[in-house]
Amino acid sequence: MLDLSTLFLYFFILVISPFILLYIYLRVTTRAQPNIQRHDLEKSFIDPLSGNRIPFPSINDPPSLHLSIIVPSYMEEQRLPIMLDESMEYLITRAKQEPDYTYEIIVVDDGSTDRTTEVALGYSSRYGSDKIRVLTLKQNRGKGGAVRLGTLSARGCIILFADADAATDIRDLDRVEEKLRGITKDGLGMAIGSRSHLLEDAVATRSFVRNFLMYVFHFCVFILCVKKIKDTQCGFKLFTRKAAARIFPCIHVERWAFDVEVLYIAQQLQIPIEEVAVNWKEVDGSKIVPVFSWLQMARDIFFIRIRYTFSLWNYNLSSKRD
Repeated sequence: MLDLSTLFLYFFILVISPFILLYIYLRVTTRAQPNIQRHDLEKSFIDPLSGNRIPFPSINDPPSLHLSIIVPSYMEEQRLPIMLDESMEYLITRAKQEPDYTYEIIVVDDGSTDRTTEVALGYSSRYGSDKIRVLTLKQNRGKGGAVRLGTLSARGCIILFADADAATDIRDLDRVEEKLRGITKDGLGMAIGSRSHLLEDAVATRSFVRNFLMYVFHFCVFILCVKKIKDTQCGFKLFTRKAAARIFPCIHVERWAFDVEVLYIAQQLQIPIEEVAVNWKEVDGSKIVPVFSWLQMARDIFFIRIRYTFSLWNYNLSSKRD
């Protein structure tokens, strides 16, 4: 029969030591501060009329517009024109109805090797750089990194990030904005598009494997990070400027799971969040690789929770920097 000391040794080896090794691994490999450093050319945008480079403002500056729309774009020369056409039609119409409704679109080219920047600059030439600005990143950072740098360069009182595929109807911004006004407290609030009402139809048309992985992903999100949000991944999220300034300087995850980190930080900071059902359609050309991307997201979600639990990451960075 094993004595008590031997049993304790086995318990330590089998149960405790893996956690110690995990902590050591995370301590060695984790970067405490988010990578928000920019190349010199990423600090400014081109004014197509003059050809001059003009510095981007900072999220810490006072707002000078009502709305900023951030459009992360990677290899989007084909889909971006549809999104910009629909968005500008909506924004111009709304500005005619509401003279004080001012806006900008910031297209963030996430290190594309196609003509994404040239296409976006064409729209900037047509509408002016006060309406459409292009932030071209020197290298690919991932969707989260692109949204973060675009948001930190925005001028709006409220800031929307919207996918370049125009999968969500831009006209739903009316209802999302109305919801944001209703929940904002002390200048803080998030209203996010949701496709959860479309889940039944999606399940009916997808394969067993895709549905299984989708449910596993949702289970991981619910257990580890975000419990009250049904759709964390919809690319249509609206923030007050104050909320964006609190959240985005703290974002570490730069790939697909960054939405979960955004919502996790918002919940930890007790920022009010509400979902709004939006009209959404499937658009060809998604950059997500089935199975691989979902497994990558599941891994990132696990590490989001672990790193914040061990205080290796900090969601109060913005208040320290102010």
